[in-house]
Amino acid sequence: MTTFLSTTDVARLVHHHGIAQSLRQLAEYIRADYLRWNEFDKTARVAAHSQDGVIELMPAADAQLYAFKYVNGHPKNHRFGLPTVMAFGVLADVATGQPQLLSELTLSTALRTAATSALAAQALARSDSRVMALIGNGAQSEFQALAFHHLCGIEELRLYDIDPQATAKLVRNLQGTPGLKLTVCASTAEAVQGADIVTTVTADKTNATILTPEMVRPGMHVNGVGGDCPGKTELHRGVLEMGRVVVEYEPQSRIEGDVQQMPADFPVVELWQVLNGQESGRHSAEQVTVFDSVGFALEDFSTLRWLAEQAKALGLGQQLGLIPDMTDPRNLFGELRHGLPTQRQAA
Repeated sequence: MTTFLSTTDVARLVHHHGIAQSLRQLAEYIRADYLRWNEFDKTARVAAHSQDGVIELMPAADAQLYAFKYVNGHPKNHRFGLPTVMAFGVLADVATGQPQLLSELTLSTALRTAATSALAAQALARSDSRVMALIGNGAQSEFQALAFHHLCGIEELRLYDIDPQATAKLVRNLQGTPGLKLTVCASTAEAVQGADIVTTVTADKTNATILTPEMVRPGMHVNGVGGDCPGKTELHRGVLEMGRVVVEYEPQSRIEGDVQQMPADFPVVELWQVLNGQESGRHSAEQVTVFDSVGFALEDFSTLRWLAEQAKALGLGQQLGLIPDMTDPRNLFGELRHGLPTQRQAA
């Protein structure tokens, strides 16, 4: 049997631990897997692009477990009452191929993206960072805000979105969060004033320049989340040229990240190298750092592993007959015959 986790199950899991502890746990699972980077079979995700969006498969495996995520990105979906991003995933046993877990990953992807952003910022941002500009206040924004608040010590969020209703939604959701000040701004340029960290998490599938070089100050850390497919960027190439750029998986980021704008020999560092100490996060307090995040399958592997272990501990989920439970595994047709009418019934 395969355990199935619905969005309700994942919400119950997060409510049990609390959002802060859930993000901390998930970040540690992701860190642990990045630290054993060389144990994984890795590949860039397989994407099917259309005029309105993209549908992707994201696989990763170690010697024990195989995972994949199905995920879409359709910026216009809110017009149809659908999320911009929808996802599910499977965790399977490598030795037998048996699927152990089938889980929603729409909520979980937002959690893992935020946890990964905060994990990278712990290594790249100045330790005294307390103010973050959050550009793009849509579905992912609250998760990013809370991850940076709880994991990185951010005390003030400076908010901007071209849609004022999106910002109003964020303020409603996070108003009253202890120790977190919310400041609504009229432009990106205003929002980044005094910010130690800038997070861009916009949805439109275009080559945009949300952040330009004149907005960047010495010592700033830029967390670029929204540029995550070919033809979709958020950072002016001059911002990338200003600082140290860290990516998740270089072959994928060269195609999908903000570094798609740069020549093939433009230097980048992979996140696992920073986390294991092979490369430094930043060389000085004045250095500009950029995390060019596109989302990588290893993070979904970690998330599914976390979900499976937490669901088992908390007794969440239901058992699905996703594959046949066979008395004789060699007699697959016999399983089919159980559901067919007999000749007499057919007559």
